[in-house]
Amino acid sequence: MDHKVAQLLEMGATAAQARAALKQYKDVMAAAERIFDGSFDHVRDDDGDIAMSPARDVPEPRKSGMITPEADDDDVEDNDDEDEYDSDDGVSHGFQPVADVGQGMSKADPYAGVFFSKDRREEVIEVEEEPETAFVSEEKEEVKLMTQGQWMKGCPEGGEQSFLFTLYNELSESECRCPNGCDYSVQRQKRDFFPLFSEFSTYTKHLSKIVQRTCLKCSKKFCYACGEPVGSSKYSDQHDCLFHCPNLQGVILGVGLAMLESKFTEDLEQSASDKTRKRRQVQISTPQPLEVDVEEDDDFYPPISQTKKMKLGIGYAGDAREDTSGQLEALAAQRAKDEKLSKLLSDIRVFLPSIHRAGGGKPSDFLVHPTALAHLRRRFNFVSSQLLRNDSLTDMSDRSVLYFELLNWLETISCHEALASMMAMPIMVVTSVKSINSRKSSTSHIRERTIVYEGSSGPRELLEAIVIQAQAALKGLEPIKIEEEETVEMSEEQKRITNDDKGKGKDVNKAVAEENEKLLGFCTRILATARAIDRSLRDLKGDAFVDRLHTSLPKIPGSASAGEDRQVVDAGDTEESAQKAYIEWANRVRFEYCDLTVSSSDTNDDVPNYKFYYNNEARMLASSDIPKRSLAIAKELAVLTTNLPVAWNSSVFLRVDETRVDIIKALITGPEGTPYYNGCYLFDVFLGPSYNHAPPSVKYMTTNGGKFRFNPNLYQDGKVCLSLLGTWSGPGWIAGKSTLLQVLISIQSMILCEEPYLNEPGWATAAGTPQSKAYSANVRRMVVKTAMLGNLRNPPEPFADVIRTHFRLKARSIMKQLDEWLQQDDGRPIDAANQGGSYKAVAGSSSAGFTKDVDELKGLLQKLIDGENIENGDGSGTA
Repeated sequence: MDHKVAQLLEMGATAAQARAALKQYKDVMAAAERIFDGSFDHVRDDDGDIAMSPARDVPEPRKSGMITPEADDDDVEDNDDEDEYDSDDGVSHGFQPVADVGQGMSKADPYAGVFFSKDRREEVIEVEEEPETAFVSEEKEEVKLMTQGQWMKGCPEGGEQSFLFTLYNELSESECRCPNGCDYSVQRQKRDFFPLFSEFSTYTKHLSKIVQRTCLKCSKKFCYACGEPVGSSKYSDQHDCLFHCPNLQGVILGVGLAMLESKFTEDLEQSASDKTRKRRQVQISTPQPLEVDVEEDDDFYPPISQTKKMKLGIGYAGDAREDTSGQLEALAAQRAKDEKLSKLLSDIRVFLPSIHRAGGGKPSDFLVHPTALAHLRRRFNFVSSQLLRNDSLTDMSDRSVLYFELLNWLETISCHEALASMMAMPIMVVTSVKSINSRKSSTSHIRERTIVYEGSSGPRELLEAIVIQAQAALKGLEPIKIEEEETVEMSEEQKRITNDDKGKGKDVNKAVAEENEKLLGFCTRILATARAIDRSLRDLKGDAFVDRLHTSLPKIPGSASAGEDRQVVDAGDTEESAQKAYIEWANRVRFEYCDLTVSSSDTNDDVPNYKFYYNNEARMLASSDIPKRSLAIAKELAVLTTNLPVAWNSSVFLRVDETRVDIIKALITGPEGTPYYNGCYLFDVFLGPSYNHAPPSVKYMTTNGGKFRFNPNLYQDGKVCLSLLGTWSGPGWIAGKSTLLQVLISIQSMILCEEPYLNEPGWATAAGTPQSKAYSANVRRMVVKTAMLGNLRNPPEPFADVIRTHFRLKARSIMKQLDEWLQQDDGRPIDAANQGGSYKAVAGSSSAGFTKDVDELKGLLQKLIDGENIENGDGSGTA
């Protein structure tokens, strides 16, 4: 009986209440129901006080784990008080319930206020068995039966393990007695509730045939799942009988979500296999391309890597053509998979607890089985986390049939008190798997594994990342706001020309408008779902719960919540703490909206000017509304908000004008292992009238007033030489597919490289030569003078805060870097044109100018460490 008491303790009862209830109701669930409906509120502890909190009665937390078959007694600590259950296959299955750490559990939601921490780590032993097969006469089908290991899979919580085991044991091998006291009973079998049909609809049809039984002695009806009487009224629907009790709810959700997980995993594995096999192949007539290789998915972006360059320099790779065969077939196949998965989700969702069900709530909607939350946390969270981690809003919109159903699930879960706090719980993911042993029992092959689960972002937090993408896309879809012009009566000739032009491009514009509307509707639905979830959580859990949840959510770029408090980020005392602080800070500020306009002396000019190289081009488009371009920008912004690369060794930051999202400024910090390391390099980016049919316009701005050429691909006048931009021969921009993110990553990883001397085609064979080393030394001198010292003294807007924080958090590391660069310097002055040629290296010496720049930079870095202000070139100071 002790294990039953422990189960009730974990549900929130006291020891006295648990014992009193179990004296009257032998079944744990029946006892729990009576305790939580107040029937045992009068029961007092030994000290005479009414027991309200289970805290002092809950056993000490222990490592959770399934007692494995044929385990020695010494392998399980303190197991004397635990019951061991022997199934008919001769395998012993036992569980050590683990008390959840936290405050007393509410009776509707035992996990309220718990599991906010992502630092949770659970280790469990899971058992895998070969499934049995059985012939299900009702469906005339031979099927596999769900094993106990499959039923328990993915459950790291001791309390949940107890509930899952109890339900599985009860419905697979116990007797179901007639509740009318006539001594009639039916032996339950595993094939009754745990057959794994190929279709979920077949499973529910099977259950509806067997769940309502008639006693052969008293002729009264009872439920085969719970053993309670069934009313005499007929069900209006064949599935209505499946909502009779919590036991049915628990087993239907468990089996249904197991089917969903299996189907989803199968689709993932097939997609991965297809993607490997159908990776885009580029046929080349001259040496292989150095431009970024793009997979079929437009959300693929390669990691930063520094490699030796091929002979023809950066940006050139000869003639190439793209093989796009099979893309339409792949899209059609993905759509078919999504439709099947959506249908399965929709069918299972019918059995989710919901008091807002059409036609009124069912009995199981109000009395939720304790395993319901366990099923959702294990099975549904796995599927939802995979889908919500999609970083391509375009892909999600194209697969809206699946994502709309996913949003329906999230809304339904958040509307029920017993499930709602799951939205804030970290999702437990597998971090390591270790096989213990593998052996055969009398009936099957058994494998034991130790699984380690760790907490990760919860459903609401994952949804917020998509909310950020949706808001960015909506901003991109907004038409440019212009003042309405007065209507002028057209002449007859103008009317005739207008009529002649009607219909031209009509089909194209209609298709673009439909695609815009599709994306607009999808983004609107995402935002509506997030608001509905928060509203439900406030109603059910209170403001404090939601406010606490929101503190852990990623912040919306450019919103008041993200930028209202520019608090100083503490680097800590170690490089490890500095790296952690840097990455957390950079993730928060990598993408923001800001005001890039400048005031104009012309009061009659309604079109604003911008602090921007392409100001004139931007002003010319001020009154333009190009739907296809707006759609492309919307998709681009959705990707950029959450996918800009951020790391200690190199990051990309963007600032987008809050009213003109085609006006963008970029800052790239130089990658480690290159002569550009830790410098700040600025670019102006304009998404022109033909974007993304044509590439964006990109201008390099960190040139020391047009004097310094930092790289063969970065000219003194700001030209960026890259085939992706059409400024160099070779594989270029792919209309409708190439992205700004690819351009930024190409600059970051391929231009700001280890040996920039090799980027020039004529010098590409000179790796490691004195000329290459001298070129890099010259780059380092220019980087210190302009990309470091110059930017720190006069940080350009709108990146002043980013530049100051970048240098402050990395100050100690940069000081060490400067000492190394001084040792590597060849003693020559800066060659502004950086044309290369026959340098004569002088190792171990340094020019006075470079030493002076380094000393001044170190002084400014020390001021940042000490928290002092740095005086700008205009005399003003900033911290």
